Amino acid sequence: MIEIPSDLHPDLVPLAFLLGKWEGAGVADFPGAEKCNFGQEVVFSHDGRDFLEYSSHSWVLDAEGKMVRPLESETGFWRIDKDRKVEIVMVRDQGVAEVWYGELADQKPQIDLATDAVARTEASGPYSGGKRLYGYVKGDLMWVGEKATPEVPLRPYMSAHLKKIADQKSLQEWAASLPEDAPDGVAFYNPDGTPYTG
Repeated sequence: MIEIPSDLHPDLVPLAFLLGKWEGAGVADFPGAEKCNFGQEVVFSHDGRDFLEYSSHSWVLDAEGKMVRPLESETGFWRIDKDRKVEIVMVRDQGVAEVWYGELADQKPQIDLATDAVARTEASGPYSGGKRLYGYVKGDLMWVGEKATPEVPLRPYMSAHLKKIADQKSLQEWAASLPEDAPDGVAFYNPDGTPYTG
């Protein structure tokens, strides 16, 4: 179920499915770079203004699924207009700043994006643009990214399957909203409706 916070800017309601903390794993594979499995944490948040704040951190996983080292970090701001056009400004730890444009699909929570502008520092690796597809599927967030460099034409390079993680604050708010005088004398319940026993 998609929840819409009461203080969410009205323009952002179509993007409410992105809100929250997401964690999961994926695969990275691009010519000239190490092919690996990676873990990822993504957070979409808001402060009442007309954008979502986005951050992503990923790390290389070993064969047992343990963290080996950081892989990529990026942060940005997502907006959407009345015609479902999405625009993003994003900065990556590799010394890249990007402007992305795309569109939220009609009647489904899916966003297709492509870079419109790319700026790179001298220390960044070769990169000329990309595409991404984000989709909300059965309560999970999935995404696939494509990348191009001057030497390599546009091709898939990363994809991940992420699950929503309940944050401690929302759990505490939920618990505080339960009646203290529950009919069976139990003050707290688990999210599945069973009594909480501690």
